[in-house]
Amino acid sequence: MSSKEVKTALKSARDAIRNKEYKEALKHCKTVLKQEKNNYNAWVFIGVAAAELEQPDQAQGAYKKAAELEPDQLLAWQGLASLYEKCNQINGKDDLPGVYQKLLDLYESVDKQKWCDVCKKLVDLYYQDKKHIEVARTWHKLIKIRQEAGADNQELHQLWRKLTQLLAESTEDQNNETQQLLLTAFENALDLSDKIPSEDHQELYRHFIQCLSKFPHETARLKKACEGMINIYPTVQYPLEVLCLHLIESGILTDEGQQYCCRLVEMDSKSGPGLIGLGIKALQEKKYEDADRNLREGLKESPLCTTGWYHLAEAQVKMHRPMEAVLSCNQALKNIDNVGVSGGSLHQKNLCLRLKAEALIKLPDNESAEEAICTLDQVSDANNIPGLLVLKSLAYLNKGSLKEASKIMEDVLSSYPDLAEAHALEAFIHFTKKDYLQAEKCFHRALEKDAEVAEYHYQLGLTYWFMGEETRKDKTKALTHFLKAARLDTYMGKAFCYLGHYYRDVAGDKNRARGCYRKAFELDDTDAESGAAAVDLSVELEEMETALAILTTVTQKASAGTAKWAWLRRGLYYLKAGQHSQAVADLQAALRADPKDFNCWESLGEAYLSRGGYTTALKSFTKASELNPESTYSVFKVAAIQQILGKYKEAVAHYQLIIKTKEDYVPALKGLGECHLMMAKAALVDYLDGKAVEYIEKALEYFTWALQHRADVSCLWKLVGDACTSLHAVSPSKVNVNVLGVLLGQKEGKQVLKKNELLHLGGRCYGHALKLMSTSNTWCDLGINYYRQAQHLAETGSNMNDLKDLLEKSLHCLKKAVRLNSKSHLYWNALGVVSCYSGIKNYALAQHCFIKSIQSEQIQAHEAFKTAQSLDPSYLMCWIGQALIAETVGSYDTMDLFRHTTELSMHTEGAIGYAYWVCTTLQDKSNRETELYRYNILQMNAIPAAQVVLSKYIERIPNYAPALTMLSYLNEHLQLKKEAADALHRAILLLQNAEDQVNYQDAIRNYGRLLCSIGEYDKAIQAFKSTPLEELEDIIGFALALFMKGLYKESSKAYERALSIVESEQDKAHILTALAITEYKQGKMDVAKTLLFKCSVLKEPTIESLQALCALGLAMQDVTLSKAALNELLKHVKQKDNDYQRCLLTSAIYALQGRSVAVQRQASKAVHSNPADPALWSLLSRVVAQYAQRNAKGGAVAGNVAHILDSNHGKKALLYTAVNQLAMGSSSAEDEKNTALKTIQKATFLSPGDPAMWAGLMAACYADDKLALVNNTQPKRMDLYLALLSAVSASIKDKEFFESYNESLEKWSLSQAVTGLVDTGRISEAEALCTKNLKSNPDQPAVILLLRQVQCKPLLESQKPLPDAVLEELQKTVMSNSTSVPAWQWLAHIYQSQGMMGAAEMCYRKSLQVASQQGSWSGKLSSLLRLALLALEVCMANISNDHWPSLVQEATTEALKLCFCPLAILLQALLQFNRKMGARETRRLLERLVYQPGYPKSIVSTARWYLLRHLHAKNDGELIDVLVNNAKTHGDTRALDLNQKLSS
Repeated sequence: MSSKEVKTALKSARDAIRNKEYKEALKHCKTVLKQEKNNYNAWVFIGVAAAELEQPDQAQGAYKKAAELEPDQLLAWQGLASLYEKCNQINGKDDLPGVYQKLLDLYESVDKQKWCDVCKKLVDLYYQDKKHIEVARTWHKLIKIRQEAGADNQELHQLWRKLTQLLAESTEDQNNETQQLLLTAFENALDLSDKIPSEDHQELYRHFIQCLSKFPHETARLKKACEGMINIYPTVQYPLEVLCLHLIESGILTDEGQQYCCRLVEMDSKSGPGLIGLGIKALQEKKYEDADRNLREGLKESPLCTTGWYHLAEAQVKMHRPMEAVLSCNQALKNIDNVGVSGGSLHQKNLCLRLKAEALIKLPDNESAEEAICTLDQVSDANNIPGLLVLKSLAYLNKGSLKEASKIMEDVLSSYPDLAEAHALEAFIHFTKKDYLQAEKCFHRALEKDAEVAEYHYQLGLTYWFMGEETRKDKTKALTHFLKAARLDTYMGKAFCYLGHYYRDVAGDKNRARGCYRKAFELDDTDAESGAAAVDLSVELEEMETALAILTTVTQKASAGTAKWAWLRRGLYYLKAGQHSQAVADLQAALRADPKDFNCWESLGEAYLSRGGYTTALKSFTKASELNPESTYSVFKVAAIQQILGKYKEAVAHYQLIIKTKEDYVPALKGLGECHLMMAKAALVDYLDGKAVEYIEKALEYFTWALQHRADVSCLWKLVGDACTSLHAVSPSKVNVNVLGVLLGQKEGKQVLKKNELLHLGGRCYGHALKLMSTSNTWCDLGINYYRQAQHLAETGSNMNDLKDLLEKSLHCLKKAVRLNSKSHLYWNALGVVSCYSGIKNYALAQHCFIKSIQSEQIQAHEAFKTAQSLDPSYLMCWIGQALIAETVGSYDTMDLFRHTTELSMHTEGAIGYAYWVCTTLQDKSNRETELYRYNILQMNAIPAAQVVLSKYIERIPNYAPALTMLSYLNEHLQLKKEAADALHRAILLLQNAEDQVNYQDAIRNYGRLLCSIGEYDKAIQAFKSTPLEELEDIIGFALALFMKGLYKESSKAYERALSIVESEQDKAHILTALAITEYKQGKMDVAKTLLFKCSVLKEPTIESLQALCALGLAMQDVTLSKAALNELLKHVKQKDNDYQRCLLTSAIYALQGRSVAVQRQASKAVHSNPADPALWSLLSRVVAQYAQRNAKGGAVAGNVAHILDSNHGKKALLYTAVNQLAMGSSSAEDEKNTALKTIQKATFLSPGDPAMWAGLMAACYADDKLALVNNTQPKRMDLYLALLSAVSASIKDKEFFESYNESLEKWSLSQAVTGLVDTGRISEAEALCTKNLKSNPDQPAVILLLRQVQCKPLLESQKPLPDAVLEELQKTVMSNSTSVPAWQWLAHIYQSQGMMGAAEMCYRKSLQVASQQGSWSGKLSSLLRLALLALEVCMANISNDHWPSLVQEATTEALKLCFCPLAILLQALLQFNRKMGARETRRLLERLVYQPGYPKSIVSTARWYLLRHLHAKNDGELIDVLVNNAKTHGDTRALDLNQKLSS
């Protein structure tokens, strides 16, 4: 190819690229390359075309080839750069900088603008790769090119600023050259700014300073920049803040720097750097509090200032706040670690570690000492610094490691003999060893080296304080050094504390001592010793406000479990001030700090006791006595509280513990006497007189011992008088009390006192008590004592003059008591009793006294009970009192209060009161819908609660007729009618001789009614006969009893007599209805109908009469009458009332009409209208089982719902549920849980007296045995049939049922039992059972049929032909039971066994006809299936007749119309199998049964067996494997055995 052709091809390639025909361009280029392999343009064009065709690798290769051929040509480099920029698929990132660099070289002399563009791209690339030095150099070169090109200042400013933006983000990763280029860029950008000052310029300056602050070596430049910005922007804080922080961190805060800080604070009072600077200045000036405050506030704003934290810790150490100093040092060290340790920061870290160690050594605990040692180990070169060695030795000394401390001390002394710290360290060690003389010498040597150290003076003072006896007596040396220490270090709280000790214990100057303690506590608020001493001295000086202020300050700051001393003292203060709740709270807080301080527990017990919390006080004192068993006071308080709570035996035991150790402890002796006195009073209440006398002897003994020690105590004499007087009610013959002779004025021995002598002694003791202290209470007791003496004289018939004298004395004493306290109703009451005594007979005075007593009691009773409740909410008597007051004033809360008393405890007053109010509320039938009734009776479960407490009441008080009557009333409400009758009978026995005959007659009437309800009709009749039979209630009760007894004629006469005296229309309607029922019972249907018609025409016909009329129509099978009565009934019944009766009557009418579906629909409709009524659910379950067996599943659900809603209806509903579950057939029976059997077992357990339950259980057992036979397992209940039949018969005899119902149930049960016996092979027993039944009643066609079935069983099993005579007899027997579906089916089975298929077919068709006439769904279904089975059997015998296959199809189709019937589907499949075993339709029908869910196990197993035969016939191995796996899954061994046989 010639050069011209090459040019032409290249031109064509260029045109193709221009026209975007890139493939054509490639062809032209390849043509050129074939001729000229190194043609530059061809390679470039290939690169362009390949790039556009998205072939980056080819494009890259072409461009590189072109660049190699002519490296100084631009096209290839431009293409390569464009390719790398656009395409991310190739790895050109590493090559792109080189390409840009080559383009820069080529553009530099050709095109400056393009050079700049490429340069910017290159810088961006370097920036992405974080090549900061390359970015800086390249951008500097760009700026230089632009300067040479004559760019203006604005452009250059932007370029310099862009460079600052590129480099400022990553200063940490830059080397020195880059950093210098960056700073130069900032300076040039600032110099080239147009507007100065301006926001833009200010922001740039800020960034410049921020950048400089990151470079530690640019200190001078930073200072210059900050000062420059301050000069331009004097109101801006930022440069001042940076400059101050820089000066602070560098540690060169000069006067000029402090001026900067002051200026900064003037601009912003919360400026962090400014406040830190001021704090450092205050620290230098030893103004530690100002330093602490300023540094804290400054560090809140600038928390990263390490130097600030260090100086704060330094100030805190100076102020003796070591814990705070440790925290500050930790913060400083944290900041240093975050920044990184360099040369300067290492020095700073060492300083912080040293300061932290100093602070830790000031803390007393071992953990702090250990941490101090670890801290010192972190300091670099610590072993060569004497100060650090001293600190380490002190840390070991605090830790208790004396050996290590001594070793370090010796090393330091030997190396630095002139170091004051070394001698002080030696002194510390000697002080720890309690070698005070050596310690004194060493401290003196230390002070010679450095006399201005407060710690040395303080420790020397301590040495003198604890030195020998002489120094202990003269504390002036110690005082001198404590004063010097306090002067040198005004923040040393412990020096002031010991000064306080000196002034308090030595000088006796309490005011000065308190001042020193307060100063010490103000300096160190953790110093509990100083704080407690300051408070105690303030209390001694009677400055309570000062003490309370200190305590409040401490407790407000204290955290949980701390400041025990403050909480304890403030609690005691509140206890003394009578603020018991605050005292309890504070003392509890003190115990949180120290739970084992028995003093705190005692104080807390006192606080609880003061506010009436006896139980909690008892626990507190018990705890105190456990912690300190030697504390007599704690044990005494435990006993005293137990005495208050009535736990006298426990109290006596604790008092005895005290007496064992301290025989003369009078409070314990008094307590023992009081406990025995109270036990004596309790024994008297229970009529245990002998016990009471014993307790009084003991009480007098203890009181006498107490009087021997303290005869000047009035209350002891009064208690002796109480003990002597308390036996006034005991018979004189029983009172022989041994009294210590000391009490009678004798020196020793005992003397036995009679009752009169004991009472006389009591009077003398009261007189002695009054001589010591005259009180109204004692005067009253003395008056009562004289009265009891007078009573005793009157009983024994002694001197009447003495009697009158005693009464006069009694009257005088009681008047004295009333004069002293006229507000006590007890005094007035006692005076009234004495005034009306036979010896005085001042009735006017007595009346006046009783009136005053009642007035005083009423005024105070409510408040007294209220106070008692607040003190002890569980105290029963106060609640009973409140209830009685509420009852008196007619409060609505009365019943609630009485109820509460029964909940607290049993008491006769509370029980009878609550029962009375419950019965009263129940008798008022107008309040049933009120909120009060719902709460008091229903929500509070009042009836059972009242019945329980009233039963207990009767046990205690059995002869109170009203209580027995109320108990009967409550028992009747609880359906405990037998118990109600028994209670009422007891009440009648009590009332029969009483004057109140009205209540007696009411009781008789109710008793007769109850007897009637429990079936004791004879007793009821006798009860009513014992009444005059003049009241309507008595007559109708008598009539009802006669009716229930079966004496219908007598009952009719009684009802007719009631009709003659009845007044209201409604009562008349009720009596007419009852009379109609009585006539119906006598068989007088028309008379009954007439009477009921009379009821319906009354002005107020009753619902009951219309219901009876409807029921009468049903009994007479008169649909018209029943419907008419029902329609009339519906007019008088509200929509929601009597739903059950209305539904029952309507369903019965539908059943009478033969409308089975309508029966179920009526019940379902009623349930939907009222789904909460369990009776309706039970009725629905019943009618489904009886009239709609196809819906048996729904019937079972309905029965379960009824049982859940109400257990009463649920008992019968369980039977209906079980019947429905049985009606569901094998789908229910095959459930492993055997639901039907379990349900009927539960029902029978709940209602063992119902014969239907036993009959149902028999059916369930039969079904279970049948299922066992089907599954080839042993039946489990073969021996139960006869027992269950006996149970049915016994239940029928025990209770009266309708005769037809009894007969039907017995026949069915007999049939079921016989069938069960026959199926289990017990033929002889079954025959004997039938024969026995026929002997008692030969005219029973059903039993005869049953007997024939039993007799035929062995003949059929013998498989011999039956004679014609036998067949004829069997046919006659069936004809006598022609309305029995099972009879025709059995005859068909006989014909079928004899091969008489035609006759069998006719019998099955006859059974189908009978079932259709009866509307029996189950009968129709069973007849159809049996007919289909008959036909299928003929078909299986391969008899060629089209009749039988069509009969199978017809019967199964009809069965499927009735319901979903798996057996019918199986029969259709087997018919198809018989017709065409290998057909696809056969497989389809069988697979439907095997693989689709919802089919019974037995049906599926049979279908699987036939399907396996079909598949083997088709030799379909894959489907056989699937079917075999299915059989294994379901455990079908029969199918697996067949498969094994067919496969072999």
